[in-house]
Amino acid sequence: MKTQVVIIGAGPSGLLLGQLLHRAGISNIVLERRSPDYVLGRIRAGILEKGTVDLLREAGVHRRMDREGLVHGGVEFLFDGKRIAVPLKELTGGKTVMVYGQTEVTQDLMEARAEACAVTVYGVSNVQLFDIKSDKPYVTFEKQGESSRIDCDYIAGCDGFHGVSRQVIPKDILREYERVYPFGWLGLLADTPPVNHELIYAHHERGFALCSQRSLTRSRYYLQVPLTDNVEAWSDERFWHELKLRLPQALGARLVTGCALEKSIAPLRSFVVEPMQYGNLFLVGDAAHIVPPTGAKGLNLAASDVNYLYRILKKVYHEGRTDLLDVYSPMALRRVWKGERFSWFMTNLLHDFSGQNAFDRKMQQADREYYLGSRAGMTTIAENYVGLPFEEVR
Repeated sequence: MKTQVVIIGAGPSGLLLGQLLHRAGISNIVLERRSPDYVLGRIRAGILEKGTVDLLREAGVHRRMDREGLVHGGVEFLFDGKRIAVPLKELTGGKTVMVYGQTEVTQDLMEARAEACAVTVYGVSNVQLFDIKSDKPYVTFEKQGESSRIDCDYIAGCDGFHGVSRQVIPKDILREYERVYPFGWLGLLADTPPVNHELIYAHHERGFALCSQRSLTRSRYYLQVPLTDNVEAWSDERFWHELKLRLPQALGARLVTGCALEKSIAPLRSFVVEPMQYGNLFLVGDAAHIVPPTGAKGLNLAASDVNYLYRILKKVYHEGRTDLLDVYSPMALRRVWKGERFSWFMTNLLHDFSGQNAFDRKMQQADREYYLGSRAGMTTIAENYVGLPFEEVR
């Protein structure tokens, strides 16, 4: 087989890149080691920045999102018993975010790719990358015991933190930056109406809580828990009881409980590798960076990477601008580090850290009082939450 771009990974970043390239007349093949059902079963992010929404519209996969997605012009914070509304739209000149689950985004992209008769190969194994420093790289893989080879011009590694793409970059080239947090998030998804119209980020002495949503009838809630906790130890009843303890009484009284559709504990980490490019291999999304979910930046940073790589490759194929290939990594990383900083900031602002001394707690409280008590502080949060603008690829 031969194509212009091989995309490894059929998560939202790989499928979005493939859809944009296809619409630009750039041939691509997507390889995925899991089944479509497994990919759709991943419960992940649900907050889309304006830039991500605009990119999905450019990819032509916006119709259901525009019909079912929930536009939010604000977000709430809760600490010391006070509820503080941050008016995102007012503070950012009209920008908003959209609640639309990653599963829905992935499904829309899968359907668009099928309609376009673009090639996605699921259930592959033993994916290997060759000659990525040359102008004739190729990828091999196995499926049902048969080996195949794809010759290409470029490879996009959209295969996540545990994927093979990053592993082929020599260790003396790749630099890793990491922060592992001493707690996790216990998440519960339920077909119950959200407890509040806007999302609520709550700091509490028992630990952080987040009241999120996927639709007007489906809610997503999170609790900060020790990394040593086991999800099997958390019955639905225990989860709902603990969540109510971390919310004001009046808000807890409005909470509609129900059976969990999904329940899991996710560890929190900040992780970045530099560079995000090696030869004709480009790392995209979780293959290059992980953020704690507190800032709602994971899927949005992946979309940011896709935006830059797509626009660069479009200019390469349409205008012969191969000089732009070298700007992908520095351009993507500038936005990645800003997203990492905001996610790190929000995590430190709202969580209870074991081992904090009295001074650390006072500084954390002072940060909350400043950033949520002044227009300048709230504007900083709002600008980052709705998403910083993309740089233009020239």
